[in-house]
Amino acid sequence: MADTTTAADYVWIREQGQYEEYCITLVQGLTPEELLQALGVEFGMRITGVDGLIKPSQDALLHHHREFAGASSLGGWSLMFEPDGYLGATDEAMLPLSRGRTVVSNHHGIAGACRFCWYRDGAILLDFDQAWPDDRDGSHPDGLLTEMRESGFDLSGSDDLDCGEQFLAAFALAHRVTGIHLTPELFASAEFIGGLGPRRPSFSCPGRAEP
Repeated sequence: MADTTTAADYVWIREQGQYEEYCITLVQGLTPEELLQALGVEFGMRITGVDGLIKPSQDALLHHHREFAGASSLGGWSLMFEPDGYLGATDEAMLPLSRGRTVVSNHHGIAGACRFCWYRDGAILLDFDQAWPDDRDGSHPDGLLTEMRESGFDLSGSDDLDCGEQFLAAFALAHRVTGIHLTPELFASAEFIGGLGPRRPSFSCPGRAEP
């Protein structure tokens, strides 16, 4: 059956309101422990629900200037959630991690770039700022054009996009690539292991960089 997921299926993200800045990463074929260990995260905390990750993440930035990440098992995938970070959309971390597997990262920053990345086998297949989905990079920049349109992305190149709709479309596109359906119930009940990661890496986004 064809995947019919669209931005409308993820309106609940906007309605919940507390997820203003985040990086959500889906990693194939690694357990949460293997994922965090590979990224240098000193995990040990056990937390139920995405909301429980918010305060530890704020404390990590305030007191340690480090990333905080939590990871949860979703069948053959791991979900990594960073309430205030972007490790999952940092090429230096994700490119080696993607060797032999698929990684999809959906990053939303309130004061900067909002990046969607599709990694596989040590390469970036698709990479774009969600506010300008017509401006794409990667080895297969047009590899998901049908899926992007059907998810709700406006690829017309207009300067008058509904950015809120584009951000929700990123969830639908990640769903189409991975088959993983994120729901309010999952966000509330997922069992995470988490801890401090490396110091905050530099971050840049493709597309239309600031002058």
